Amino acid sequence: MDKFVSSWYNDQSLPESYIFPPHERPGKLLVPRCNTVPVIDLSDTRTNLVHQILKASQEFGLFQVVNHGVPPNIMSETMSVFHEFFELPAEDKASLTVYTNDPKRCKLVTSTLDYDREKIHLWRDVLRHPCHPDCIEFWPRKPLRY
Repeated sequence: MDKFVSSWYNDQSLPESYIFPPHERPGKLLVPRCNTVPVIDLSDTRTNLVHQILKASQEFGLFQVVNHGVPPNIMSETMSVFHEFFELPAEDKASLTVYTNDPKRCKLVTSTLDYDREKIHLWRDVLRHPCHPDCIEFWPRKPLRY
């Protein structure tokens, strides 16, 4: 439980196991800069959407979706609940670290699934969260408004 980045990053210095050796760091790679992320408007025609998504995925690797029908207050509330989740004490998140192949279960992973075998860890906690209605019974119990 002490390995959750979200449980200790504010309270202590960076452990050695999160510091990549200089020869494994990106260094001075040239990364092309851009000022905008591709925006995909879901109100467009299906044919145009497919082409836009393919192009954005191939050329940029990600894109923003607009006109998806999810109200801004729902998106904001959802992000707020996720922030609350990651701020919970490690003990409250521990039940989600059970590694299972059950696709209905939520899983909380730090770095990667091979954490115990890694020499250097990635700086992240990941909540794998299935959203199908059949999976709701396996969602986290805290925070209460989850």
